[in-house]
Amino acid sequence: MHPLPLLVAGCFFMEFLDGTIIAPALPQMALSLGTTAVDLHVGISAYLLTVAVMILPGGWAAERFGARPVFASAIALFTTASALCALAGSPHSFVAARVLQGVGGAMMVPVGRLVVLRGTEKAGLMRAIALLTWPGLTAPLIGPPLGGFIAEAANWRYIFLVNLPLGAAAFGLALWLTPRTQPGPARRFDWRGFWLAGTACLCAEAAMDLLGREHPRLGAAAMLVLVGAASGLAAARHLLRSATPLIDPAPWRVPTFRMVMGVGTAMRGLISTLPFLLPLLFQMGFGYDPFHAGALVLALFLGNIGMKPATSFVLRRIGFRNVLAGNAALQAATMLGLATIGVQTPLAAILLLLAVTGASRSMQFTALATLAFSDVPQPQMAPANTWFSVAFQLGNGIGVGVGALMLQLAAGTLAGPNLPAFHAVFAGLSVLMLGLAGAALTLDRQAGAAVSGYRR
Repeated sequence: MHPLPLLVAGCFFMEFLDGTIIAPALPQMALSLGTTAVDLHVGISAYLLTVAVMILPGGWAAERFGARPVFASAIALFTTASALCALAGSPHSFVAARVLQGVGGAMMVPVGRLVVLRGTEKAGLMRAIALLTWPGLTAPLIGPPLGGFIAEAANWRYIFLVNLPLGAAAFGLALWLTPRTQPGPARRFDWRGFWLAGTACLCAEAAMDLLGREHPRLGAAAMLVLVGAASGLAAARHLLRSATPLIDPAPWRVPTFRMVMGVGTAMRGLISTLPFLLPLLFQMGFGYDPFHAGALVLALFLGNIGMKPATSFVLRRIGFRNVLAGNAALQAATMLGLATIGVQTPLAAILLLLAVTGASRSMQFTALATLAFSDVPQPQMAPANTWFSVAFQLGNGIGVGVGALMLQLAAGTLAGPNLPAFHAVFAGLSVLMLGLAGAALTLDRQAGAAVSGYRR
């Protein structure tokens, strides 16, 4: 295989990792910068909010200036901002550097994936997408323990300094491996579409961030959801009517793409609750310390890796429809299993359950990411890629928000975030996932067959 997908996957890993790695290091960082960990949490929020908004113009920039210079520039910006984060001497300079880092990371995501999509035939799409999917699966799992280890063993600034040699190497490889393409016509930038869609994404991500905090702010989150929904509706109306929209809505006419953007985003959101809820389950429900709780969650990572070699084989044998529906049912079963475990459950049984959950999670993410582009015509790959990148980012945020909201409701009913409250949350997630499994059955049996090679 061409090394370009590996390069893009490595860049994605850096971007996704930086969204989660600093959380356990916040106390040390706050002490160093003369503030509190709660106040410094804005550095995490600023990064995620910037990524959510700046993903939007990625496709336009790649078409206007060429994918190669935009991709390489995004890597350079991300690497430079990482150095600024490491050199920050105050909370304000750190947050400003995180915003700059978010801009670079956001542009790496859609443009890097677009480079791979444009250079890959349909027959090789499944393998390429599988490579691009693993960073989003693994980074949220290994980021927190890795960040805690670096902060304890060395200094929190090394969390960002390690990006410098990696970013420098990625920049050189991007200039070498990325094909040269001619810039497109000077299409006017759709500022109205950007502000409307950007406001919708910003409000959605900010609302999920408020819900995912230790003390959720329901009123503010609800207001943001209302403003975001209104902005989203206005953005949709504008994009449908504009002669030069920021993101072409044409890919939504493809049934498989539309299914992934709707049902698939909901699936991704529910699955993304697990990296958020499981550490809390093991700490608040089981009474484990943060280190042992994080070590248990790494079993998900092992399941992710173990499933990768079998993903393409399974999709070829039974097709996307059966994989998405059957695997969602398996996810529902493992979530129900999490609703039954306790301190007395044998450790081997817990590890096995987590590994199966991780394997199923890996299969679903890869299947959804591949199906999204399987039937999209090549001229529509750029807007389809941007839409998918936005949905991916929001799906992860929705997962944290939904998990936090369900936990708060269960804790209010069951006298605190205790083991019965977590059991109630996982049982509820299981019911929701089972409903999505039924929705996946509406897919055509031959959906994505041009990519998977499935023949009934």
